Amino acid sequence: MELSKLIEIYTDGAYNPGLDQGGWAGVIRGNGQKRIFSGAARKTTSNRMEITAALEGISRTPQGSEVVVYTDSQYLFCCVAKGWQRRANRDLWGQLDEVVSQRKVSWQWISGDSGDASHKEAHALATTLASQGEATGPVPSKKVKDSAAEELTHIDAQGRPRMVDASEKPDTWREAVARGRVRMQASTFDPLKKGAMAKGDVLVVAQLAGIMAAKQTAQIIPLCHPIPIGGVEVEFSLDEKNSVVEITAAVKSTGKTGVEMEALTAVAVAALTIYDMCKAVDRGIQIENIRLVRKSGGKSGTIDLGP
Repeated sequence: MELSKLIEIYTDGAYNPGLDQGGWAGVIRGNGQKRIFSGAARKTTSNRMEITAALEGISRTPQGSEVVVYTDSQYLFCCVAKGWQRRANRDLWGQLDEVVSQRKVSWQWISGDSGDASHKEAHALATTLASQGEATGPVPSKKVKDSAAEELTHIDAQGRPRMVDASEKPDTWREAVARGRVRMQASTFDPLKKGAMAKGDVLVVAQLAGIMAAKQTAQIIPLCHPIPIGGVEVEFSLDEKNSVVEITAAVKSTGKTGVEMEALTAVAVAALTIYDMCKAVDRGIQIENIRLVRKSGGKSGTIDLGP
């Protein structure tokens, strides 16, 4: 089995008896990429959430793939790898058997306190979703609004701008990841890479600018809520062949609204800082493809928009 073709899936399920609600989540790694998936359900069990996490993860891989699934569930692992009887959850077992039959799947048990980063991420997300009262179930009734205002939440019934009232929403864990590119000439890329531009180490300054921008997003975007930022990471990947700096910003918070705007702002300002520090030697620098690639938390759970 070639390592480059192997797809690893780290799964976990959780159940909150107080809410009678469960959450499932997983992290898929393969071909140098990472994807996160998750969901929640009411009136369920922890075992059903463990099976669902594996089912959803495997279903997201191409047919014929070589897949290894890591789980800390003794129930799931022993049923698929040691022949335990499947007296309950037969609907899910049938679906799981079908998707497994279309791939080359192996199973690995992993301790819940192993410290593996991907498993910890899956566990944290599943546990969070199981504990969120807003994750699934009936949607509270709302007053009837003008159709334009219903579609555009930052516009009121009279067509005037407004800040959405988030005061009654519960605080939940949130994360957003955004990316963008800065393309330049090879003669500009080389000194940037070495930290030898006339204005100083471009990437160090751009990293700090991106972090500061995320924290100031509400001061820049008029109707964006001020959010308590828990963490900001701005990282750079250098594509020497194409003279491109790839920027990735990840923002985390526990609050009432998402942090997509903070992540996008961090990328945009980091890119502008690179442009500003290099424009004297390269007027043709291009800022490209700033986009959201993933958001997690809140009512919609995890949305993975691709690389």
